Order: sequence, then structure tokens, then C-alpha cells
Amino acid sequence: MNLVSNGITAAVTLFAVLLGGWLSTRNQEQLWRRDHARQWRDIRLAVYRDFLTAYREYLAFTRDPNATISAIPHPYRPGTMMPFFDEIGRPYVERLEAVELAARLVSERPATVEAVEQLLARVRAIAAARAAHIPEAIPAEEYRSLWAAESHFLATARTELGLPPASQGVAG
Repeated sequence: MNLVSNGITAAVTLFAVLLGGWLSTRNQEQLWRRDHARQWRDIRLAVYRDFLTAYREYLAFTRDPNATISAIPHPYRPGTMMPFFDEIGRPYVERLEAVELAARLVSERPATVEAVEQLLARVRAIAAARAAHIPEAIPAEEYRSLWAAESHFLATARTELGLPPASQGVAG
């Protein structure tokens, strides 16, 4: 009986060691996944913040009465105008386009990419309208479409980041 008892004790001990090792490995993997998800959430949050900052700077420049903006028909999208800024406004365009690409790169969901593209299209439409109007004469409908696109982007980004929905008010 002593040999059987020692064998059972050894088997139980070995099983406990294996189980403990497996549980430890599993816990480490869960911690790594959680840290990895947190890091990507922080990256996305920073990129989306940069995108919104660049978007607002671009919009502020288009509303500046001294801004020089021209527009031509888009070669591939009939009915859409492409705005062009002078050398003073060019950094706003470059920054917005750079962070737009970064947002598309880090987005986890196609809906967020689509919301980024919609917001970019709407702010470009404001810039194109600004090429033909003084800032105060840009049609109100352009701004309503812009604020709707902004609200949609915010809601989509919040969903992707796992944040609860925020109240949807009028931006501006």
C-alpha cells in the first residue's frame, strides 16, 4: 500500500503543478491581452484627439476672413469641389490629411473609418464653399451637415473606444 500511496501522492502533486502552471500561463496571457487592448485604446484615443484637433484647426482657418482658398471640380467625384489653400493654409491641410490617415490606420471598425471620411468630406465642403463666399455667407446647410458628421464621428469613436454614449447636442 505504501507504493500505491506514494504513486497517488506523486500523481496528485504532478497534476497540481501542471494545473498551477497552466493557470499561471492563462492568467499571464489574459493580463497581456488586457494590457495590449489598453495600449491600443490609448493609441486610438490619442489619434482621434489629434484628428479632431487638426479638423478644428482646418475649420478655423477656413472661417478666417483673411484666408485665401480656391476650389476646382473634383476630377473623380462629379458635383464635388476640391478646395486648395495658399502657403499659409497648406500646413492645416497637410496636418489634417496626415492624422486622417493615422485614424484610418488605427481604427478597429469600418464604421469609424467611414465616419472619419464623412467628417473630412464635410469640412472640405465648407472650405470649398468658403472659396466662393465670405465666411459669414457660407450656407447654413453646410454647417448643419458638418455638425451632423462631427456628432456621428464622436458617437462612432466612443463606441469603438468602449465609452458609453454621450448626449448628442448641436456642435459648433
